[in-house]
Amino acid sequence: MSDDLSKRRLGRGLAALIGEMDQPLQVDEPPKPINPDRMVPIEHVGRNPRNPRRQFDEADLQDLASSIRQHGIVQPVVVRTVGDRLEIIAGERRWRAAQLAGLHEIPVIIRDVDDRTALEIAIVENVQRADLNPLEEAMGYDQLIADYGYTQNDLGGIIGKSRSHVANSLRLLKLPDPVRDMLASGDLSAGHARALITTSDPVSLARIIVAKGMSVRDAERLAQNDIKQQSQPAAVAKADQKDSDTLALERSLSDALGLEVKINHKGGAGQMRISYRTLEQLEDVCRLLERR
Repeated sequence: MSDDLSKRRLGRGLAALIGEMDQPLQVDEPPKPINPDRMVPIEHVGRNPRNPRRQFDEADLQDLASSIRQHGIVQPVVVRTVGDRLEIIAGERRWRAAQLAGLHEIPVIIRDVDDRTALEIAIVENVQRADLNPLEEAMGYDQLIADYGYTQNDLGGIIGKSRSHVANSLRLLKLPDPVRDMLASGDLSAGHARALITTSDPVSLARIIVAKGMSVRDAERLAQNDIKQQSQPAAVAKADQKDSDTLALERSLSDALGLEVKINHKGGAGQMRISYRTLEQLEDVCRLLERR
């Protein structure tokens, strides 16, 4: 079986591997217990160090622990066998809350999957539940690309998102650490952070955005002003400067492609430059142009 065919099969099969445990409940529908493979001592289960989710809200865990004390764990934790232990594939939050609730055993569903599929399931589950912050999501995509050679199109098909969504998520990893910290903590949204990627001093601008409680639209205007200042030397005549419409078009195309786009025009003619860093990115652009 070719690698591409294997990836497509894995993408279609993730829902079956997880079972029905990640389907959203109707508003008035009571939780339906899912039969586990077995009950296991909680100390025999360990977290997956490759789980893209890193942050767990303590208050939410305490609320879930209270519910588990009263109702038990409705949805089993999905695990796989690694050596003499069980490693979590999906359900680390339930496992953590079960420990807080003082449970000695938890229900598990055991799946025989490799590292790649385990990571795919973890990302899909967390994306479907909106449990990942934007930085964790981007790092999960980057890990699949780095470790298993996925393309952005592969990832889009597996997680049910567009290629541009994956590309824009990955662009967040270009931000400096202080800005990434604000993104991970929720002080900045993904929209705020994307506006800062091509600015001259994203850290200072991010602090201004947080301090003033700016909307994403306000942050975009702040970023556009910064980009305009850094891209137009004072010695350049006003007639040669890029207007706000051109800058907005550059940003819109950059977001759509997930690549840097520069437009230079004068008198109705000019050039558009698309910068790519890998052959994969060049192939993506060629496919988009050929489809049109």
